Amino acid sequence: MNTVTPVGEGPAAGASPVLSGRTALVTGAGSGIGRACAAALAAAGAAVHAVDRDAEAVHAVAAAVGGTAHVADLADPGAVAALPHDVDVLVNNAGFQHVAPLAAFPLDRFDLMQRVMVTAPLQLMQQCLPHMQKRGWGRIVNVSSVHGLRASANKAGYVAAKHALEGLSKVAAIEGAPHGVTSNCVNPGYVRTPLVERQLDDLAAAGAEDPLATVLLDRTPVKRLLEPGEVAAAVLWLCGPGSGFVTGSSLTLDGGWTAT
Repeated sequence: MNTVTPVGEGPAAGASPVLSGRTALVTGAGSGIGRACAAALAAAGAAVHAVDRDAEAVHAVAAAVGGTAHVADLADPGAVAALPHDVDVLVNNAGFQHVAPLAAFPLDRFDLMQRVMVTAPLQLMQQCLPHMQKRGWGRIVNVSSVHGLRASANKAGYVAAKHALEGLSKVAAIEGAPHGVTSNCVNPGYVRTPLVERQLDDLAAAGAEDPLATVLLDRTPVKRLLEPGEVAAAVLWLCGPGSGFVTGSSLTLDGGWTAT
């Protein structure tokens, strides 16, 4: 059973939680970045709706953070429609990877990736924006990737989806600005998550020697994986009191990848 690792991003002792009275919804909350975001937002005082298609994992996370679990497949518009609409903080985090050459990339897999990582975030924004606008405050944080800004071979579906999410986030920023709603992306490099661990296993099985150093971190000056809690800290900052003028931005957490 999954448990939530504390990320150490709660309010300082004696301080009022910065998200007290707010409600947050986090997709892909069953593990990795989503799990860390659910923990950080709950520690900051938000009532958290944790969404994942892995029932066991998402119920464990919700229990650990005192939130509410929702088992949902984001590829199903009906399942997305059934999620809560009265949300102040929306974290679009759910995603997955498929690696194949462009000429052989399966069209059904490509379509599924766009539905989960682009269409579902759009639908969730459509559902949550009226509540945010009515309250005059809202925070949309889209967990993009360095691949929302850069491309890599054999990742056509993921790169296309993250680039689309970047554009969608900017449109939401422009439309949300008159109503006190911000929309931003966070753009991690390689994070220590089950998704990345599976990539390392696959690369090793394919014969790559030291795939972490020679493949994943080859273009990154900071030679380590990013931790999920570090991404959650950036997400929390974008929801806090010091970031109200930050919108339509892409916050890179890439160890210098995009600087090279």
